[in-house]
Amino acid sequence: MEPLRSQDPAAIGEFTLLARLGAGGMGRVYLGRSPGGILVAVKVIREDIADDPDALARFRREVATVRAVRGAYTADLIGAALDAPPYWLATEFVPGPTLLRATREAPLAPELCTGLFAALAEALAVVHDQGVVHRDVKPHNVILSPAGPRLIDFGIARAADLTRLTRTGQAPGTPGYAAPEVLTGSAAGPAADVFALGATLAAAATGRQPYGDGEWPAVSYRVVHGEIDVDGVHPGLAALIRACVARDPARRPSPREVIRRCGVDWALADVPAYRALTAGAEPPPADLRAATTAGLVPPGHGSPFPARRGRGRGVLATALAVAAIATATTLILLPEGGGDDGTAEDPGALETTDLIGVEPAPPEDDGGTGEDDGAPDLQSGEPPRLNADFSTANIWDSNAGYCLQAAEESLDQFQWSHTREAAGDTVRIGWRLKADLGQGEAPYHVAAAVRRPRTSDTTGSSGQDLVFSSESYDLFEGDPVEWRYVTYPDDFPGAVPLRDMAGDWTVILYHVRAPDDAASIGCDGFTVPGGG
Repeated sequence: MEPLRSQDPAAIGEFTLLARLGAGGMGRVYLGRSPGGILVAVKVIREDIADDPDALARFRREVATVRAVRGAYTADLIGAALDAPPYWLATEFVPGPTLLRATREAPLAPELCTGLFAALAEALAVVHDQGVVHRDVKPHNVILSPAGPRLIDFGIARAADLTRLTRTGQAPGTPGYAAPEVLTGSAAGPAADVFALGATLAAAATGRQPYGDGEWPAVSYRVVHGEIDVDGVHPGLAALIRACVARDPARRPSPREVIRRCGVDWALADVPAYRALTAGAEPPPADLRAATTAGLVPPGHGSPFPARRGRGRGVLATALAVAAIATATTLILLPEGGGDDGTAEDPGALETTDLIGVEPAPPEDDGGTGEDDGAPDLQSGEPPRLNADFSTANIWDSNAGYCLQAAEESLDQFQWSHTREAAGDTVRIGWRLKADLGQGEAPYHVAAAVRRPRTSDTTGSSGQDLVFSSESYDLFEGDPVEWRYVTYPDDFPGAVPLRDMAGDWTVILYHVRAPDDAASIGCDGFTVPGGG
C-alpha cells in the first residue's frame, strides 16, 4: 500500500479512500471502505483516457466480465459507475502478496507449486465455463490470500468466441506468458490461458522468467521457437508445465486435466509453508482514522468526487475482503501475417498422464492453537531472552517495502500495527486477534522486539546487541480482540533512542514459548531519516 497523493480524491462514489494499491495502463487502484465497513479495491479509469471510446469500451467490458465471473478463486464485483466520469469499479479486496512478490527471494517448493497449479487451474475452469478467456494470467495477477490463491485483473479478458485481435498487428498479453498463437496473431481461445498458467508455474518453481530476460522481441521469439526454462524443477511438475506450454494449442491439457494430474487431496491454505508466505502481508487499515494514523491519508486530505451509486451494484460481501490490483498490460506490436488457427480443444488422453506425485510435509504444530507442548511455564511480564537465530530472523527493507523473511509461525486472525508518533521519538506497537476463534485454551505469550538498523559497527558477534524486547503478555489474558500496546523505547529495557541511528528499523512480534524459545509471528518496519 502507498499513501494517497495530493491529486487523489478522498472518496469515490460511496467508498472512502484509505490508500493507493497500485496503478496500471487503465488507471489507479485504491483501497476503499464502504459505509458499512467493508474494504474494497476501487479501480478508477485515468482521466486522460476517459474520453477515449476504445478505452471506455474496454473498461465497460472489464466490468461486465467481473460481474459475470464468480468463483472461489476470483473476486466479486461490488459496484461500478459507467455513466459519467469518474468511471470506476469496486471489487472485494484480497489481502496477501502477489505471486510475483512471493517468489522474489526464492522459488516455491514443489508441493506449493503443485497446490498452486491445481488451484489456478480450477479458477480457469470456472472462468472458461462462464464463456470467458482471461488472456493475462501471470504472477503479477495472482494474489496469495490466507484462504488460497486468487486470480485477478480481467482488464483484457474477452468472451471465448471473441478472441481474435481487434486491431491489425497488435496482441494483448505479457511477453513470456502470452501463448504463441497470441504472438503470431491467430485466434486465442481457452488454451492460451493454459499456456500462461504453465509459464506462471515455471516462474514460481524456478524464480526465473519462463523464457528468459530481455526485450519483448527476443522473449517472444523464444516463446514461439524455443523451450521453457524448467531446469531443476521436480520431474513430474516439469512434465506438466511442458504439456501446458505445448506450441500446438490442441496438445495442451484442459484445466480439469491439469487438476487431475496434480493429484491434490489437501488444502493449500493448510500447508504451513503457504501460511508463512501470507503471514507477512501488510494489514490494511480498518478505517479512515487508522489510515490517517498510519500516514496513508494526509490529515484533511482532498475533496470527494460526488457520491453516486453505480448501476448493477452487487450485494456487499460479508467475508474478509478480496481484490483486484490493476497491473500494466504490455501491448505487443506484431508483424503482418498470422499462424495456425490456434483454437484450443481438450486433447483427451495425453502422452504423459502420470500424476505429479508431490505431497506436502506432514503439518507441524505451529503454535496456532496456543498450546505450549510441554514447554516450561512462562509468566506474563517476563521479557524473552532472544537468541541469535531469533535476533536475525527478519529484516525490514524500506526499498522492498516488506520484511525479507516471512514469519515462522501463523496465528489465525492475528493483527499487529505500529505507529510513529508526531515527534518521531517513539513508536507505539500493538497486537490483537481480529476475531476470537476459540484458540485461548492455553496461554499464548506475545512480545514485541525492535531491531536497530544493521551496520558494520553495530552488528555484534551474535546480533543480540541490535534487538530490544518488551515484556511478554498472554494474548488470552483478557479480551484477545482488544488491542494491547507497548511503546518504544519506554517499554523496552536498555533501548536506545530512535534519533540515535538513521536507517531501517525492524519491528517483530514473537510467540514466546519459553524464556529462551520464541518464534516470529509478524514483522514490519519503519525508516528513521538521516540528519537526526
